[in-house]
Amino acid sequence: MIPITIESIITEEQSEDFYALYLAAFEPMKSRAAARHVLHRDEFFNDMQNPRVAKYVARHNDGRAIGLSTLTHDLDSVPWISPEYFQARYPEHAARDAIYYLGFTLIHPEHRSAPLALAMLRAVMNTVAEARAVFAYDICAFNDTVLRFGANVESQFRRNSDVTVEAIDRQTYYGATFHGTQAPESVTAESVIGAS
Repeated sequence: MIPITIESIITEEQSEDFYALYLAAFEPMKSRAAARHVLHRDEFFNDMQNPRVAKYVARHNDGRAIGLSTLTHDLDSVPWISPEYFQARYPEHAARDAIYYLGFTLIHPEHRSAPLALAMLRAVMNTVAEARAVFAYDICAFNDTVLRFGANVESQFRRNSDVTVEAIDRQTYYGATFHGTQAPESVTAESVIGAS
């Protein structure tokens, strides 16, 4: 079993290694999700140096870091979410500082085995379950529908805890490709307005 430690700060050298691994893991998301899912280098390094962001680190027996998850209950440190949304939705949890957000999880390609992924998920889940907290996370449509991340994570939660999982928000991006200035004969302003 690979040990997982919770660290508040990651060294500059390890941050460099993790960032290279992070880019390799998340780069494909640039063309699979409309929202930006890849942290810029300075954002990534800020997380690594931010003691308010817990780093769950899996290390090989030779000391090399091979897995990383980030978790925080300081919602202001997550630039892509609205802390006010979570505070309004979960006021009792907000009052006791018990809303956590998962930033990301990555595992070195040579170690992407189910046991390590589950061990990392359980380490994060144990923190949240012990605090009887809300655990928030986001999954893009590709990872949710094609790779089934959401269903797999929920299955693990239910296997190990008394938990309620719900989709709390959704954002749909639309693209309209125009093929000219003339609408088809069957589409009129009246038919569009009348249909709405």
